[in-house]
Amino acid sequence: MTILIFMIFLWYSGLFFQTFFLHRYAAHQTFTMSPLLEKICFILTWLTQGSNYLSAYGYGIMHRMHHAYTDTKEDPHSPKFDKNPLAMMWRTKNIYQDINKKRITIAGKFTKNVPQWEVFDNFASSIFSRIAWGGAYVLFFYFFADAWWQWLFLPIVFLMAPIHGMIINWFAHVYGYVNFKVNDTSKNLFPFDFLMMGEGYHNNHHKHGSRANFGGVRWHEIDITYSIMCVLDKLKIIKIKNK
Repeated sequence: MTILIFMIFLWYSGLFFQTFFLHRYAAHQTFTMSPLLEKICFILTWLTQGSNYLSAYGYGIMHRMHHAYTDTKEDPHSPKFDKNPLAMMWRTKNIYQDINKKRITIAGKFTKNVPQWEVFDNFASSIFSRIAWGGAYVLFFYFFADAWWQWLFLPIVFLMAPIHGMIINWFAHVYGYVNFKVNDTSKNLFPFDFLMMGEGYHNNHHKHGSRANFGGVRWHEIDITYSIMCVLDKLKIIKIKNK
């Protein structure tokens, strides 16, 4: 039971900072926050994603490119140009690393106002950090796994952030329903997105990229992350731009 609780915690905590901080803040800037809170979000993203840590700078730029070039050869991740989800995610990884390590030239429209904490990113993305997290995960399983099959969850822990990305960037462009006719293959994965905290309303998001609320088009499309954001907005911790 401990391992299952641990998996649920890692899934939703890491996913929250991916959609709240990396996606809605770094990439789309749907809300504002103080410089101090931004730094705290960097740290919390590292604590929840661990060995899967994604830089706000690399993620933000790559996601902006995805919206600009959706389903074209310039798209960092599109099912149209890869044979399977694993091939797509491997290509995505390489593009992300090229962006994050500044090995390629990026147009200014993609880098404008993207948050970056270079010193912290270098540490959190380092081999040392990733190996340390990996060792911590193995030790946790060693002490708390009480059945052999629970060890099968360990690879998911190591690859949780890429799995999150694969679900949206592959499956939400292949399966689901659409509310809006757009010039790409984006779809809404679930009528109620309990699994991806609102990220699954991908067709809605591609139609209204600047909206903080990815759901809300149909009565059952409840965006869990946006509901949390509304509470934070009420408490004046963040300020949502387009309510």
